[in-house]
Amino acid sequence: MNKKGLLLVVSGPSGVGKGTLMKLLLEKNPNLRLSVSATTRSPRPGEVDGESYFFLTRPQFDALIAEDGFLEYAIYGDNCYGTPKKMVEDARAVGQDVILEIEVQGAMQIREKCPDAVLIFILPPSYEELKNRLIGRHTEPTEVVERRLATAKRELLRAGEYDYAVVNDQLETAAEQLLAVIEAAKCTANEMKEFIDEVNRHA
Repeated sequence: MNKKGLLLVVSGPSGVGKGTLMKLLLEKNPNLRLSVSATTRSPRPGEVDGESYFFLTRPQFDALIAEDGFLEYAIYGDNCYGTPKKMVEDARAVGQDVILEIEVQGAMQIREKCPDAVLIFILPPSYEELKNRLIGRHTEPTEVVERRLATAKRELLRAGEYDYAVVNDQLETAAEQLLAVIEAAKCTANEMKEFIDEVNRHA
């Protein structure tokens, strides 16, 4: 039974550890593929085109919007970000499960366009712990941290709109729970519809 791969959308506030969690998840499940976003911003030191992001010019980005080439996109100030549709659809067509690590606004766009998407929200053990993690990084000025915390509060209010919620307290435990969510998603009656129909045809 050659099944189409899952589309998994993962969101969570800055500082919750999404990147580290995704890295561990990809190591544990070789059938997972992390989607690469497109952006019009300039590459930062060490970023590689096609791996970190697809770096596009604004006219290239606008052309993709015009031809419905994005699953979701957003414009922040002078920069645009989006999830190219073709890469995701090609991977799913050969049975790979694709993860999109995107913010809430993009996740809700995906829900509209792809009703079969599985939305997962990564929660911190507590708001205080999230605050401590962001402050403890010592990588950003206080005003930036305050902005991130204000955004986190807004995002946490939307967690209940997702299909699943996983608490990232212990990294290994959170990764195992995510793997369990993926297996559960493969066993929904909707995902198993073709197999169910096949069994019933021969019943």
